[in-house]
Amino acid sequence: MKTVWWTLLTAAGAALAGAAAFVYFGLYDISSVTGHTQPVYSLLEVTMKRSVQLRSADIPVPQRMSAPEVVARGAVCYRDHCVQCHGGPGVAQNDIGKSLQPLPGPLVDAARRWQPQELYWITRHGIKMSGMPAWQMRLPERDLWAVVGFLEALPLLSPADYQARMAAVAGQQCQTFSQTRTADPTPPAVRRPPVDPSDPDEVARLALRQYACTACHTVPGTIDSAPQVGPPLAGFGQRTMIAGRLPNTEDHLVAWLMAPQKIKPGTAMPDMGVTPEHARQMARYLRALR
Repeated sequence: MKTVWWTLLTAAGAALAGAAAFVYFGLYDISSVTGHTQPVYSLLEVTMKRSVQLRSADIPVPQRMSAPEVVARGAVCYRDHCVQCHGGPGVAQNDIGKSLQPLPGPLVDAARRWQPQELYWITRHGIKMSGMPAWQMRLPERDLWAVVGFLEALPLLSPADYQARMAAVAGQQCQTFSQTRTADPTPPAVRRPPVDPSDPDEVARLALRQYACTACHTVPGTIDSAPQVGPPLAGFGQRTMIAGRLPNTEDHLVAWLMAPQKIKPGTAMPDMGVTPEHARQMARYLRALR
């Protein structure tokens, strides 16, 4: 029996050592030109499908998803935020969409492969390491569901039908919160919060990630790829000044997060389109860091 166990342990150790060497010596080609191998594609596809199904199972689907006004609103949002990567009937993706790996597939048949609540979950939460962004802090609930309503109608549209739909909404826009600098006006009764609102720290961490703060700054409590561009924000609450210009108060930090270029023209920190509500949440979290 000991021989069997030693054999299994030796085999497991050899497998781990081989995997570590495979990673350390860079043997797997991560280039977007070559793409993944078919086994990796298949594994990622199954993992994504099962993950989305599990997490979307209890999401209630609103009524009247096929209402003309809902589908029309979804067409506006699809044109403004989706067609660039996914294209449409007779419409190609733009160069960014065509250059991503995995390729963002066309959505003309998405409603035949996914349930409405699954399409909503994907649109809202995105898919990590795929290029699919999360829109939960960008668009109100009514627009997220409107996109789903349009995707439900998309399989029935010919290229001519698609062009007619887009022509009908040519004068409309589907602006994000950053573009309008407003909070979600959707009534609370039908709004699904991005995270548990009883945990303000988690809400703040989500905002810090979604506004790309963690792309430049190391922020305690968040996980990212060890950015080195901006100063680390550990102990931010103990600092006396913000950017050498403002006393470190909550209101001043909110103002800085919303408009750093106005407060310190020429600063390397760009205006990220932070809404007042999200700036307040982030400011409270950062000032609590000791």
